[in-house]
Amino acid sequence: MSKSILLQTALALPNPDIEALIQGRMIVAMPRMFLNPGRTFALYPANLSVDLLSGDRYYRSHFLPVAQNTLAVLSSEKVLIKAWARCELCQMLNDPESLEALSQLTVWTTEALNQTLLEKPYLFLAHLRVYLLPQPLEMPVHHSGNFVSLPKSRTVTDSTPVLSDFLFAKRSQNLKKLEPPEHPELEELQSALVHLSTTNPKAKQLDAEIKKFLGWSEKLPTAKPDIDLDWIKTIAQIGNSSDGNGFEKLVRKSFIKLGFANSNNKPEASLDPESTGGAGGLDFYCETPYQVVGECKATKSETVADGTPAQLIKLGHKHLQEQYNCCIKIIMAAGQLNRHAKQTAIGNHMNVIRPETLQKLVELKAKQPGSIDLLELKPCLEQQPFGEEADAKVNRYIDDVREKLKVRSHVLSILKKYLETTGSKRASVDSLSGAYSMSNPPKQLSREELHEILVELSSPLTGYAGRIKGDNLWRDRFYFLRDLLLDD
Repeated sequence: MSKSILLQTALALPNPDIEALIQGRMIVAMPRMFLNPGRTFALYPANLSVDLLSGDRYYRSHFLPVAQNTLAVLSSEKVLIKAWARCELCQMLNDPESLEALSQLTVWTTEALNQTLLEKPYLFLAHLRVYLLPQPLEMPVHHSGNFVSLPKSRTVTDSTPVLSDFLFAKRSQNLKKLEPPEHPELEELQSALVHLSTTNPKAKQLDAEIKKFLGWSEKLPTAKPDIDLDWIKTIAQIGNSSDGNGFEKLVRKSFIKLGFANSNNKPEASLDPESTGGAGGLDFYCETPYQVVGECKATKSETVADGTPAQLIKLGHKHLQEQYNCCIKIIMAAGQLNRHAKQTAIGNHMNVIRPETLQKLVELKAKQPGSIDLLELKPCLEQQPFGEEADAKVNRYIDDVREKLKVRSHVLSILKKYLETTGSKRASVDSLSGAYSMSNPPKQLSREELHEILVELSSPLTGYAGRIKGDNLWRDRFYFLRDLLLDD
C-alpha cells in the first residue's frame, strides 16, 4: 500500500544530477551538507555549477550529452520539479583512493570528485530513493541555499519509485562497498544510442533493454502493437462473408506474415496480395520454406460444394504440373463441405481450415513473433486426418505453442523471483529446479528440460535471459534480462 508524504522543501542539486537520478543511472547525490536518513524533499533542478571544472571534465563521457541537454533547458525564471526523494543513507567519504571506484558507479568523473574533495574535508554521499511526481511542479527560481521552500506544502505518495525495493537495495549495497559495475562496456554502448534512439524505434528499444539490464530502469517501454493486427483481426469476418476477393488477399497476406514466400511473378501461381489469381488462377501458392497450394472460399452461410476441391486439383495440375503432387494442399473455407466435397478433399489429402483458425495462427505470430515455427507446423499439414478434421490439427498446434510460451514465461518469472529473493546475481539449474517444481507450474519439467529451456531463453536471438557457461551443463549459471509477456 502506498504511503502519503508531506513535502515542504526541495533539495537543490545540479540539474544533470537530478536527471541521472530520475533515469536511474545513479542513486546518489552530493549535497553540500549531511542529510539525515529518512528525510524527504523534492528535487530542485538548480544551475549549481560545476564551476570547479567545465562540464566535459565534470561528467563522464557516456552521460555528457544528457548533461549538456539538461543544462541547456534551464530557465532563468521558472523551474520544473519532476521528482521527490527520501534519503536512505548518507555516507562521508574522504579517501582519494576510493574516488575512481565511486566515479564508475556515478556520472561524475574521478577528476571532478578529486577537485570537490580538495575544496571540502568530506564528500557527502546521500543514497536517494527517488519517486516521480504525477505532474511536474512549477515554481520560481531561487538562487541560493541547500534547501528551497516550496510555494506551498504538497502531499505525494511513494507509488511511483524509479527503482524497485530489490533493485535499489542492490545498487545501494554496491555503492556502500564501492563495487565496480559489472558491464561498463554496455554503458558505453548505451551512450552511443542516445542520439539514435530519438529517431530510430529499434535503437530506442535496444536502449531501453540495455538500461533495464544495467539496473537503470525497472520496465521496458510498452511495445506498440503490430500494426498488421488491424487487418489480421478481420480475417474471420471477411471469410464469413461474400467478399471472396477480399478474403483471398487476406489469406495471401497471412501466409506472408507467417513467413512463407514465393519468388515467381506469374499471377496464376502467386502470393502477391495485390495481384490475385482471378479466374483461372490459383488462389495462393507458396514456394518456401515448403510448397503450399490452396483455394479460398468465403461464404456467408451456404455449404461448400465439390467444385471447390475439384478446382484446386484442376488448377494445381495446370499451373504447377508435376510440382502439384509435392505441395501441401489447403482449402481455406468458412462453410461446411457437402458430402461430395468432403470425399474429394479427404481422398486428395487436402486440409480444410477455417478463417477463425487462420486468424488465431496469424495473431499469435504477430503478438509473439518467434513463436510460430513453420517446420514444426509442416507435419500437421502433411499427416492424416485430412478434410475438415485438419482444422483440429492446426488448433492443437496453436494450443501447443501457447502452452510452450506459458512454460517459458513461468521459467523466467521463477528465475527473476529467485534472484530477487536470494540477492544472488546468477542461478544454477539445480537451485531453480526446486523453486520451479514448488511454484504450481503449468507443466512439470525435468532438470534436463529446464536447462534446455533456459539455454533457449538465453540465446542472443531471444534475449530473455543471460548465460555464463560452465565446464558442464550443471555448472551453467543464468541471469534474468527481461520478461516474456503473454497476451491473455
